[in-house]
Amino acid sequence: MEPQSTPTADSSAQSTDSWLTRRRMLAVTLGGAATVALPAPAWAADDLRPGAANKPKLTTTDRMVANRVSAERALQHLKVLCEDIGPRIGGTRSERIAANYIASELDKLGYDVVLQPFAVADKFTAQLSSPAGLPTDLNWQVGASAHAALDTTVRGDVVDVAAGEVANYPTDVTGKIVLIDYVAARREQLVATAVARGAAAVILMAADAAPPRMAGTFNPTLPGSASNPVAIPVVGIAQAQKHRLRALLATGRLNLTVTTEAHRGLTSHNVIAETSKNKKLKGINPVSMVSAHYDTVIGAPGANDDGSGTVLCLELARVLREVPTDSTFRFALWGSEEQGLLGSRHYVRELPQTERDRLLAVYQNDMVATSWDPATRYWLLSFTGQSNRATDEVAAAATRLGYEPRISPVTQRGSSDHQSFQEVGIASANFSWRGEESPALLEPPYHSPEDTIAKNISLERLQVSLELIGCAAYATAGKR
Repeated sequence: MEPQSTPTADSSAQSTDSWLTRRRMLAVTLGGAATVALPAPAWAADDLRPGAANKPKLTTTDRMVANRVSAERALQHLKVLCEDIGPRIGGTRSERIAANYIASELDKLGYDVVLQPFAVADKFTAQLSSPAGLPTDLNWQVGASAHAALDTTVRGDVVDVAAGEVANYPTDVTGKIVLIDYVAARREQLVATAVARGAAAVILMAADAAPPRMAGTFNPTLPGSASNPVAIPVVGIAQAQKHRLRALLATGRLNLTVTTEAHRGLTSHNVIAETSKNKKLKGINPVSMVSAHYDTVIGAPGANDDGSGTVLCLELARVLREVPTDSTFRFALWGSEEQGLLGSRHYVRELPQTERDRLLAVYQNDMVATSWDPATRYWLLSFTGQSNRATDEVAAAATRLGYEPRISPVTQRGSSDHQSFQEVGIASANFSWRGEESPALLEPPYHSPEDTIAKNISLERLQVSLELIGCAAYATAGKR
């Protein structure tokens, strides 16, 4: 989540719901194959890493991590999350399917696993699709307006009315789906014009973001219609989808189906897993925690944000369960982070002070594998702007791995789950790859339908992230 933002609803979906049988909610690319072969990292423990300044000088415990972690193994989890499940919207069935998958994988590794529930706000989504089998076949999840027609399906030919002025309309758009360039200050007038002209649905298209960013999907708000909803569906699509639809229209007729859905009475879940060894010390020994959020924004498969952090946790859970230590390793996958850090805030709020005191450091991983070339700096982000056990251990691990020049100084920034812990005095930080000059420099696919494995994942960066966090977390667990 950066910056912080504020299927049929089924908050009681059972764990027996197989994620394998769920229909994908988003075509993973906007016109290409879903799965690609990424170049695998290929270095031995003592080799110079790509982009590193020096050869590593590893401790014995570092070697136990570096010799075992595998970005290729983590990629298999990422394919399930991003391609089989797709967007994982807080509190909806898609997020619960992802939570069940994560919990089952951690359970297989022998962890004690708990699903921690908490209530979240209603969600409103839409599905755009074209007739199956046509060259223009598409299937996108987008945002739906809560102030327009919900739980309904319409189908029609698409007409681009550009700025949405009366003069932009052809003679007759009755029963048509109209594309309109989104202008926030005029959104209600634009929708009212479309309704008056007989349109069957309105697709509002996000304005292009300032490069290199690309605008994502959105839920159009129509405050004037809150008590009297618009009679037709109104949805908000991403920048990349806007350009794709216009390119398709330029080649001829385009027919779409728009299905809107309200998800109400929602429950989101944190997935908490803890090593079950040393049961005599359980509940009293210190804890080294590794965390990430597994939910996404509407319409994004979330390969880097934050599928990358999620699978880093799963792979480190596999490796660290086998290493000798009297401390506890705890892995936390947060639900509903994209709605305002809801999962981690709930967890911290429910955590007694005695349990807070056990936490040595919390390593929050949010966007740790982008393939965007300019994202050459690994950032140590602290909500307070001050160093703490988490930033110190990662900086020390970076020095041992030869990466010291690639690591940022400790930099003040919130808007991820480390903030929830630092607000109550627990050592924590957020770690991620971003542009060299500023942590605000995020990759173009961020929060967009193009945050896919094919377009936004580097296995090399994921491997480095695994080593940095794994070595730091183990060093923390080994110190008193």
